[in-house]
Amino acid sequence: MAKQKIVLIEDDEALAEVLYSELTEADFEVFPAFDGEEGLKQVKEKKPDLVLLDLILPKIHGFEVLAELKKSPHTQGIPVIILTLLGEDEDIKKGLKLGAEDYIVKSSHAVAEIVEKVKNFFAKESHPRAK
Repeated sequence: MAKQKIVLIEDDEALAEVLYSELTEADFEVFPAFDGEEGLKQVKEKKPDLVLLDLILPKIHGFEVLAELKKSPHTQGIPVIILTLLGEDEDIKKGLKLGAEDYIVKSSHAVAEIVEKVKNFFAKESHPRAK
Protein backbone atom coordinates (compact mmCIF):
# COMPACT_ATOMS: atom_id res chain seq x y z
CA MET A 1 0.00 0.00 0.00
CA ALA A 2 1.20 3.50 -0.79
CA LYS A 3 2.50 5.60 2.06
CA GLN A 4 0.19 8.27 3.42
CA LYS A 5 1.28 11.71 2.29
CA ILE A 6 1.66 14.68 4.61
CA VAL A 7 2.42 18.26 3.64
CA LEU A 8 4.25 19.88 6.55
CA ILE A 9 3.97 23.68 6.47
CA GLU A 10 6.40 24.94 9.11
CA ASP A 11 8.78 27.92 8.94
CA ASP A 12 10.96 26.82 11.86
CA GLU A 13 13.51 24.81 9.87
CA ALA A 14 14.93 22.98 12.91
CA LEU A 15 11.49 21.80 14.01
CA ALA A 16 10.49 21.00 10.43
CA GLU A 17 13.62 18.86 10.07
CA VAL A 18 12.88 16.92 13.27
CA LEU A 19 9.22 16.41 12.35
CA TYR A 20 10.18 15.41 8.81
CA SER A 21 12.63 12.86 10.16
CA GLU A 22 10.24 11.43 12.75
CA LEU A 23 7.25 11.26 10.39
CA THR A 24 9.35 9.68 7.63
CA GLU A 25 10.61 7.11 10.13
CA ALA A 26 6.97 6.42 11.05
CA ASP A 27 6.44 5.47 7.39
CA PHE A 28 4.77 8.63 6.08
CA GLU A 29 5.77 10.43 2.91
CA VAL A 30 6.43 14.04 3.95
CA PHE A 31 6.62 17.14 1.77
CA PRO A 32 7.95 20.17 3.67
CA ALA A 33 7.08 23.79 2.91
CA PHE A 34 8.55 26.75 4.77
CA ASP A 35 5.96 29.45 4.04
CA GLY A 36 2.22 29.72 3.40
CA GLU A 37 2.58 30.29 -0.33
CA GLU A 38 4.78 27.22 -0.85
CA GLY A 39 2.49 25.23 1.44
CA LEU A 40 -0.59 25.98 -0.68
CA LYS A 41 1.35 25.02 -3.81
CA GLN A 42 2.51 21.72 -2.26
CA VAL A 43 -1.01 20.81 -1.12
CA LYS A 44 -2.46 21.49 -4.58
CA GLU A 45 0.32 19.50 -6.30
CA LYS A 46 0.70 16.56 -3.90
CA LYS A 47 -2.93 16.08 -2.83
CA PRO A 48 -1.81 14.82 0.60
CA ASP A 49 -3.78 12.73 3.08
CA LEU A 50 -3.08 15.32 5.77
CA VAL A 51 -1.68 18.84 6.17
CA LEU A 52 0.26 19.85 9.29
CA LEU A 53 -0.04 23.63 9.35
CA ASP A 54 1.83 26.22 11.39
CA LEU A 55 -0.01 29.53 11.77
CA ILE A 56 2.78 32.11 12.03
CA LEU A 57 4.23 31.81 8.54
CA PRO A 58 6.02 34.07 6.06
CA LYS A 59 4.12 35.27 2.95
CA ILE A 60 0.65 33.90 3.84
CA HIS A 61 -0.58 33.44 7.44
CA GLY A 62 -1.69 29.93 8.42
CA PHE A 63 -5.31 30.96 8.96
CA GLU A 64 -5.39 32.31 5.39
CA VAL A 65 -3.84 29.07 4.10
CA LEU A 66 -6.49 27.06 5.96
CA ALA A 67 -9.33 29.26 4.66
CA GLU A 68 -7.97 28.93 1.11
CA LEU A 69 -7.70 25.13 1.36
CA LYS A 70 -11.23 24.79 2.75
CA LYS A 71 -12.87 26.98 0.10
CA SER A 72 -11.30 25.21 -2.90
CA PRO A 73 -13.24 22.16 -4.12
CA HIS A 74 -9.90 20.50 -4.96
CA THR A 75 -8.50 20.73 -1.44
CA GLN A 76 -11.46 21.19 0.92
CA GLY A 77 -11.62 17.48 1.75
CA ILE A 78 -7.98 17.29 2.84
CA PRO A 79 -7.77 17.22 6.64
CA VAL A 80 -5.65 19.87 8.34
CA ILE A 81 -4.09 19.71 11.80
CA ILE A 82 -2.86 23.06 13.06
CA LEU A 83 0.54 22.89 14.75
CA THR A 84 1.41 26.25 16.32
CA LEU A 85 2.69 28.19 19.30
CA LEU A 86 -0.57 30.19 19.42
CA GLY A 87 -2.46 28.65 22.32
CA GLU A 88 -5.12 31.27 23.04
CA ASP A 89 -8.72 30.00 23.14
CA GLU A 90 -9.60 32.56 20.47
CA ASP A 91 -7.02 31.14 18.06
CA ILE A 92 -8.04 27.54 18.76
CA LYS A 93 -11.72 28.35 18.17
CA LYS A 94 -10.88 30.21 14.96
CA GLY A 95 -8.76 27.32 13.65
CA LEU A 96 -11.44 24.72 14.35
CA LYS A 97 -14.17 26.98 12.96
CA LEU A 98 -12.18 27.37 9.73
CA GLY A 99 -12.18 23.60 9.37
CA ALA A 100 -9.09 22.20 11.09
CA GLU A 101 -9.44 18.63 12.37
CA ASP A 102 -7.27 19.28 15.40
CA TYR A 103 -5.22 22.04 17.01
CA ILE A 104 -1.88 21.20 18.61
CA VAL A 105 0.05 23.77 20.62
CA LYS A 106 3.71 22.97 19.92
CA SER A 107 5.02 24.12 23.29
CA SER A 108 2.68 21.68 25.07
CA HIS A 109 3.71 18.56 23.13
CA ALA A 110 6.95 16.73 22.46
CA VAL A 111 7.69 15.76 18.85
CA ALA A 112 7.01 12.10 19.71
CA GLU A 113 3.53 13.09 20.95
CA ILE A 114 2.84 15.02 17.75
CA VAL A 115 3.86 12.00 15.64
CA GLU A 116 1.66 9.80 17.84
CA LYS A 117 -1.30 12.16 17.27
CA VAL A 118 -0.74 11.92 13.51
CA LYS A 119 -0.64 8.11 13.69
CA ASN A 120 -3.81 8.09 15.80
CA PHE A 121 -5.48 10.41 13.32
CA PHE A 122 -4.83 7.94 10.50
CA ALA A 123 -5.83 4.98 12.68
CA LYS A 124 -9.34 6.36 13.20
CA GLU A 125 -11.96 4.31 11.38
CA SER A 126 -13.62 7.49 10.17
CA HIS A 127 -10.58 8.64 8.22
CA PRO A 128 -11.34 8.08 4.51
CA ARG A 129 -7.74 7.15 3.72
CA ALA A 130 -7.01 5.05 6.80
CA LYS A 131 -5.01 1.88 6.22
